[in-house]
This record gives sequence, C-alpha cells and structure tokens, in this order.
Amino acid sequence: MTDYRHTATIEMPPSELFAFLREPRNLPRYFPQLTQAEPEGGDAVHVEAEVHGEHVEGEAWLKVDEGNRSLRWGAQGPHDYQGELSIAEDGPAASRLTVTLHSVRDADDAEVQRGLEETVAALAHTATADADVDAAEQQGGWAGN
Repeated sequence: MTDYRHTATIEMPPSELFAFLREPRNLPRYFPQLTQAEPEGGDAVHVEAEVHGEHVEGEAWLKVDEGNRSLRWGAQGPHDYQGELSIAEDGPAASRLTVTLHSVRDADDAEVQRGLEETVAALAHTATADADVDAAEQQGGWAGN
C-alpha cells in the first residue's frame, strides 16, 4: 500500500472547516473526479465519478469523528482506496489540514501527489469562499445593505 500526504494551512476556523468537510454532499465540490456523493444512512455514501474518461458508480463509507475533527473514508474494490483527514488549530482563525491517501493501485506517484495537492487547494478555496458568502449574507449582502 502506498501513502500520499499533504498538509496545508487554511485561513478559516477549524470548526467551520470541519462543518464544511463533514458533509458528504460537498465532496464533489472539491474532489474533481467526483460528480455525486449522496448519504445513504450510517456511514454509507453512494458515489459517482468520472475516472480517466469512464463513469464509475459505487458505494463508499465516510466516518466522522467530531471530537478529533477528523474524517476517514474509503471504497472497497480493486484499488482498496482509503483516506483520512484531520484538522488542527493553526492560529486564532486558521486551520492546519492534513490529508492522507492510502491505495494499492499502481500509479504514477508524482501524479497522485499533485492531484492530492490540487484537491486540497480546491477544498481550501471552496470552503473559504462559502464562508465569505455566508458572512456577507449574514451582514445583509456584499454591499452591506
């Protein structure tokens, strides 16, 4: 099994970042290949993705640990794909996010690592943009009216 890891600082409080990430329906917003993620009760999540031009559907699982602000996920299959993330405080309004992927799939290590880093960047952008929109709406809109 090969492990890939990336850590990044995200300018957002840990509780807000975790609230965004723990929601399975948000997965397609920051995992580029994922087109749908629908909770099915318990830890089960139905997922659909486009992988190397092929439409793939399957069942995955997502385990949420509120107390540790961590998630674990995976999907059984020929590649036994699994991952985990944890969020720690990194200053007064920032989070340190660490994401680790585990796979038995034969792959170009540099390509997988680059994909992980791009996904974390997309995740950071999407989560902070959502927080900005929410804050603006609570303050009466972007113009402050």
